[in-house]
Amino acid sequence: MQMAVTACARVGSALAVAAWVLTATQTVQAQPSFTVSEKQLQQELAQRFPMRYPIAGLLDLEVQTPRLSLLPRQNRLSAKMSIEAAGPALGRTHSGTFDVDFALRYEASDHTIRAYQLKFQNLQISQLPPQASELLNVYGPAIARQALQEVVLHQLRPQDLALAENLGMQPDNITVTDKGLVIGFVLKPL
Repeated sequence: MQMAVTACARVGSALAVAAWVLTATQTVQAQPSFTVSEKQLQQELAQRFPMRYPIAGLLDLEVQTPRLSLLPRQNRLSAKMSIEAAGPALGRTHSGTFDVDFALRYEASDHTIRAYQLKFQNLQISQLPPQASELLNVYGPAIARQALQEVVLHQLRPQDLALAENLGMQPDNITVTDKGLVIGFVLKPL
């Protein structure tokens, strides 16, 4: 009987240790994160547009608020922007669109999420004279970079960071998901 009680106590102790290790492992893996929805991103971006860009005294472009799309497989966002081009080189106002996609980075100095690694995809303007079309295709990537490169998509508020700060953590990776951006946290360096 004594041996059975001792064996049960050992098994119970082993189970308790295993449960503690499992809980500790899950706690380490379940680090805090913060999610920013696509809707929040779109609303914040809308505050920074429209933007205007003069091109060599020949034409002016007005870029409207981009329509964002999440690209989880590439861990990027895409943006489609409506533009209006007018000026002496065009004779009249022309409408069109251009598309870009970009990665995201966290800027610790002001707690912002910014666009970077911009890739120009497409520029389309209806009924544009050939010379103006060539000019826009040359300037298109530069216009896209000016419109979105390092543009602030979201700024984390102190309350967004409070839990992580209390745990000695800071924002690190940004993952694009179907529901929005998930900002992961890591321990602050000592």
